[in-house]
Amino acid sequence: MSRALLAFLVVMTSSIVTAGELRIGAAAVSITPPVGAALAGYYSPRAASGVHDELYASALVMEQDGSKAAMVVCDLLTLPRGIVLQSRQLIEQQSGITADRVMISATHTHTGPALPVGSSRDPALEADTPQMQEYVRSLPGLIARAVKEADAKLAPAKASAASGREEHLSFNRRYFMSDDTVGWNPGKRNPKIVKPAGPIDPDVPVVYFQSPTGEPIATYVNFAMHLDTTGGTMISSDYPFTLRTLLGRIKGPEMISIFSTGTCGDINHIDVTSADPQKGTTEPQRIGTILAGEVLKTYAKLQPITTAAPRATSRVLELALPKVTAEDLAQARKVATTFGKNTPPFLERVNAYKILDVAAREGKPLEAEVQVISLGDDLAWVALPGEIFVELGLEIKKQSPFKNTILVELADGSVGYVPTERAYKEGNYEPTSARCAAGSGEQIEQAAIELLKELKR
Repeated sequence: MSRALLAFLVVMTSSIVTAGELRIGAAAVSITPPVGAALAGYYSPRAASGVHDELYASALVMEQDGSKAAMVVCDLLTLPRGIVLQSRQLIEQQSGITADRVMISATHTHTGPALPVGSSRDPALEADTPQMQEYVRSLPGLIARAVKEADAKLAPAKASAASGREEHLSFNRRYFMSDDTVGWNPGKRNPKIVKPAGPIDPDVPVVYFQSPTGEPIATYVNFAMHLDTTGGTMISSDYPFTLRTLLGRIKGPEMISIFSTGTCGDINHIDVTSADPQKGTTEPQRIGTILAGEVLKTYAKLQPITTAAPRATSRVLELALPKVTAEDLAQARKVATTFGKNTPPFLERVNAYKILDVAAREGKPLEAEVQVISLGDDLAWVALPGEIFVELGLEIKKQSPFKNTILVELADGSVGYVPTERAYKEGNYEPTSARCAAGSGEQIEQAAIELLKELKR
């Protein structure tokens, strides 16, 4: 047998896909913006002074019986819907994975770049340089590249899953106060605090992919807590940086660690019963280390899952807008024009920009995509389009027919905060900021439950 023929047979044999065989590929591509970029997440301008750690678009591609699906998680505050749609189009062209089978989400790091979202106060405009314009233009290509690289690495794999539990890192940031109001981040050891106004979600779902011979391929981790623990002006992915660094030390640098954010619209890391400061570079290290420890403990509880060809379904909802009067609009314009001069109180600013954004839509409802991707009857991911209140996510999990249900917020675009209907009546920051009307959260919750049941059938 000639060497050429032997080489051909080796290549052909290695590319044969066995029926019913799961194949997994994972990759991470840097999406770090240039120094000087406007940073996202606050109502005051900040420019990036340096890079603490790289930001990534981390991709996972799953294939079985000729069916593929892809998920990408980006170290960004949020992803405008337009960038999601452009990325999906490129992914379909380059990797052949259709748009309905691609889930793209953001982690919500507050030390990442501000992307243009078309808001009345768009922090991206504060550093709208040619360099940043090029960065924004490049993002869909970088996201698609992550999927292309993951797709090229597709190889036989085994999947297992389990859920850890971490009850001491996250806190509901809304509190019933002694004056019968609901406070938001009311301050450490505030004597007026009565009790939290809502629950947390302590689950730490872990999905682990390895080769048939046991080599690590990827670990997918999810947790419901805001990524706003670092502060400052250094670019950083926040506590997921420590998480993936530590997991990489244990499992090896070739393994891709992917972190997505659960429903945490009203959840953060601040323990109001403690006087200790909780901001700065040591805080994400503390949180990432504890979370990594829980993941390592969960590895020991992993159970093999029976996989099948990935399936996907989605629904685009129309969410009603809050009611805005002519008087509201006039006052909002007045507040907006004084911003930066005689700065109004925080909630007045929040409400003013919400009103301006709602008025600019001229009655057109918000479009919100809810998506579900499953890998057999044991495991499903749910994409939710905003900062979703935890109670909505807990209800979706409770009603899900899948053994393992992973909720991914800020996915496939974002409509901003999505509180419960009850929270609108209670007031304060999130309901004041919300661009969608009361009842939108329950509408999203119901759609997610229906899609999960539809996909299970």
